[in-house]
Amino acid sequence: MASWSEFASDEPRLARAIHALLHQYGPGLGYLATVRADGGPRVHPVSPVITDDGLFCFVVDSPKRRDLERDGRYALHSFPPEDSDDEAYVAGRAKPVTDPRRIQAIAVNLRAEPRVDWRLFELTVEAAMLSQRGTAPEVRIWLDPSGQRRRSSPRRSGARPALRTPALALAEAVN
Repeated sequence: MASWSEFASDEPRLARAIHALLHQYGPGLGYLATVRADGGPRVHPVSPVITDDGLFCFVVDSPKRRDLERDGRYALHSFPPEDSDDEAYVAGRAKPVTDPRRIQAIAVNLRAEPRVDWRLFELTVEAAMLSQRGTAPEVRIWLDPSGQRRRSSPRRSGARPALRTPALALAEAVN
């Protein structure tokens, strides 16, 4: 799985557009989907954090956190903009951040309340998607090229890539 920084280095234009949609209202806002113990989906609003070091999420003690601790698979979807139907989607694995200095640096920088029982997770990127529905609709999809995944090129809405992965099938489903 790629870090957000690796993804952004590989596809800077796509990363900037996804960052803009996640931060369109100021702080990061999105819907985080996790996998329940019974295999079903669980969706909650969250405030993702994108820094030079990666994509992170502070998660309080909750069923969502227990999902991530047990099975790190996640999908993050942007809040809908008020003036368009554009959307962004990122999926991969959430990994608990355990380095106290790294946690402290991110918490201080983002003014995370120290008295709250939260844990910091780094969200790695397996797949990223941006769907823009303006005058020239376009869907752009990136798949982590470091594994058995390969990146697809920009395509017009309606085109289907040859490689179908669970992340890509979900990306197609949101269109």
